[in-house]
Amino acid sequence: MTYDNSGYDNSGYDKNGYDSYQDDNTYDYDDRYDDYYDAPAAKQWALIRGLRALSGTVAAGIVVLTIVVIASAYLGGSRGFPGPGTTSITAHIVASVVALAAQIFCDRRRGIAAVAASLVVLVTAGVLLVTQWWG
Repeated sequence: MTYDNSGYDNSGYDKNGYDSYQDDNTYDYDDRYDDYYDAPAAKQWALIRGLRALSGTVAAGIVVLTIVVIASAYLGGSRGFPGPGTTSITAHIVASVVALAAQIFCDRRRGIAAVAASLVVLVTAGVLLVTQWWG
């Protein structure tokens, strides 16, 4: 057994630290993805990625609307014009937090969990628009 200067066993590794035990079969990087990327599954993942992109755009739009509402409340208050009240500001902030949390969850998950989180973002945007903008 040989040890390097840090005290770890380096037997079985070459001078660059790579594993020197190699068999005759070479391992291709793409071999493990052959079964993963079949045609129907690739279309399904493309749909989920598209839904994820749409919900990300909607989440960013909610954040922009929140900034606009807060800025208009500030400008309206400083210039004596009526602006959005605290209920509208609070609703936008809550919607932003919920949408961003759901989008982060969506970006870190796959499958039905990503779809569900995307739907949370879209429903949150719909509720915000109906109650605060069109109501």
